[in-house]
Amino acid sequence: MKETVQSHSSRNLDEWLSYLESIHSTEIDMGLERISKVAENLAIEFEFTQVITVAGTNGKGTTCAFLENAILAEDRSVAVYSSPHIEKFNERLRINKQDVDDKAFILAFENIEQSRGDISLTYYEYTTLAALLIIMVEKPDFAILEVGLGGRLDATNIIDADIAVITTVDLDHQAFLGDNRESIGFEKAGIMRAGQRVVIGDKHPPQSVLAHAKQLNTQVYIRGVDFNVDLNELAHGWGWQSHNYTFNRLPQPFIPRDNIATAIMVLELLGINVDETKLVSLIISTKVAGRTELIAGHCKIMLDVGHNPLAARYLVEQIPLLSATKVHAVVAMLADKDIFNTLNPLLAAVDCWYMASLDIPRGANAEQLKSHISNSTNQILTFDNVIDAYKMALSQAKESDLILVFGSFFTVAQVKGFLN
Repeated sequence: MKETVQSHSSRNLDEWLSYLESIHSTEIDMGLERISKVAENLAIEFEFTQVITVAGTNGKGTTCAFLENAILAEDRSVAVYSSPHIEKFNERLRINKQDVDDKAFILAFENIEQSRGDISLTYYEYTTLAALLIIMVEKPDFAILEVGLGGRLDATNIIDADIAVITTVDLDHQAFLGDNRESIGFEKAGIMRAGQRVVIGDKHPPQSVLAHAKQLNTQVYIRGVDFNVDLNELAHGWGWQSHNYTFNRLPQPFIPRDNIATAIMVLELLGINVDETKLVSLIISTKVAGRTELIAGHCKIMLDVGHNPLAARYLVEQIPLLSATKVHAVVAMLADKDIFNTLNPLLAAVDCWYMASLDIPRGANAEQLKSHISNSTNQILTFDNVIDAYKMALSQAKESDLILVFGSFFTVAQVKGFLN
């Protein structure tokens, strides 16, 4: 990575991250006033690149990954900023699919520390600014920014995007975004700008999203209106159509088809080559860690960071495709999630539950999780931690069974760490 300032700090990356966790009073403190002031001090600007900002309840990470792969296939450079990470902080920023190294982050952190004065920043604001500084140094052709929470008040929204993307709108983070799809949609629509190109991948977008797009006179491309997915010939794959393109025999993907459909519309707007042969290659090669990720073991094992009702409903659709004799679910979640409506769609699909406590400030304990599926007649075991739950599932699962690990990025991270 290129360097902007000479490092004089004795802190390594882990020490910096511990420091960032300590300098603001709350973990989530939404608003753009603080970060905008520091960004101005740092002279952050993104005129050198095409920016795609991706918001949505689910599907952001996989949409970003598909766009990233498509851009790289055209020999163009691309940065992707996303959060949270699963195993290693450096995952949060990729340049041409390579995680940024510690040194680049440390240099950026030093620069921010020199510029913020007495302005207090959250961990996420600080790391977002660091990512933006590194992207400014690298100057890729495209910069893909995944919104962390909501959109309107998310730190990534200090950058004006060339294309705004909203993947899905559903219930999650209600304490911050509202308790209904219209309120949540309004927050996500906040990434839009006047006259901007906007892609909406939700099959039934809230009126708040459509109204905001109309108010800003955006060039809006809506699923079901401007692009469509054809599922009538599933035996031969699936199809995608826009006003300009028709693809009839696309293969079954490793990531949600709906997110690929949204990404293809973005690629068309960017002028990226979207011929069918290249699309097929991209679809069969795009896999994302922690998103219906299959790993080798003595039985089928799937890891998924899904943590809300929409993600649970998607998992219910995926489980039958694996033809497992029994399904063993290892789950740990944050206490502020909609636990009941996340677990209950899976009751009919799961044979054995392994409920684990998450030993973090926002973590739910195993007994809390169990209380939300008290109407289940299947086996429910509780554990003090994720690894003990996973080990028990391994000991009970037969070769033809499936172990599903889900509920949080933290849950998947602990199992991946154990496997490594």
